Amino acid sequence: MATVVFLLVPQVHLLDLAGPAQVFSTARAQGHPYDLRYVAEQDEVVTAQGLPVRASVDWPALGPADLVVVPGWRSPISPGTGRLDAATLDRLTAHHAAGGTVVSVCAGADALGRAGLLDGRRCTTHHGVQDELARRYPGATVLRDRLYVVDERVATSAGIASGIDLALHLVATRHGPATAARVAREMVVYARRNGHERQDSVMLRHRAHLSDVVHRAQDLLDERFTEPLPLGELALAAGVSERTLTRLFGASTGLTPLRYQQLLRVERAEHLIGHGVTVEAAARAVGFADARMLRRLRARTAAPTVG
Repeated sequence: MATVVFLLVPQVHLLDLAGPAQVFSTARAQGHPYDLRYVAEQDEVVTAQGLPVRASVDWPALGPADLVVVPGWRSPISPGTGRLDAATLDRLTAHHAAGGTVVSVCAGADALGRAGLLDGRRCTTHHGVQDELARRYPGATVLRDRLYVVDERVATSAGIASGIDLALHLVATRHGPATAARVAREMVVYARRNGHERQDSVMLRHRAHLSDVVHRAQDLLDERFTEPLPLGELALAAGVSERTLTRLFGASTGLTPLRYQQLLRVERAEHLIGHGVTVEAAARAVGFADARMLRRLRARTAAPTVG
């Protein structure tokens, strides 16, 4: 079981907290064990929207598989806001040093900066406070026009609804795109902003539509992207003819089903390569006969990425 700790600061924004919490809660309801905890430096925190919420002042024991999430708060650029004791900031630093992942939503990036976790890393935050974040933490590279950035187990998001995007990305990374797709569909968050970011998952980039037919085909592709999947089998799963599926798939995603599957394979291979797997082994793991096709597709999709 993975623990997700939400660190609550006075005047925390409800959606910064509730959005990611709903993602992990939905994943838990679908069979993935997540233990959600809420901690603060006091046992009651009043949100920016006026709703008081209860939290524990005691932190649970954490391991490398666990997450700490810092939602944002109101008035992040005002002096004295978002106060956290040195001991709390040390917990963030220690969790990351022990191999854990630390996440921020919106102004929560300021807490990560105070903990020293943004130094030498790329990050983002809400567009209204990007300049202030860059001024406070000159050792960080603040990226503009990004929904979220992941850099060495430090994940930051632009704020408010983008916390959902980042949480879905983390679920996709841990459990695969099919799980994240099911969570997104349960939450009815097909429509989403993409901007110019490329660090989000293939599933998220191409699920921003409302075609049930195409979603059914994508469900099968997400589940079995390493396998040969003839167009006829996809069409049967989607309940339409091959011609209709091809037309609807292109209109909804801008891709053919084969291209979508290739992108899923490349994304998974990139993840494996980033964790020390050879190109040849990664190619075989995602369903390619050898590394030649993977190298060709990686060259086609090459672009500046984050994380």
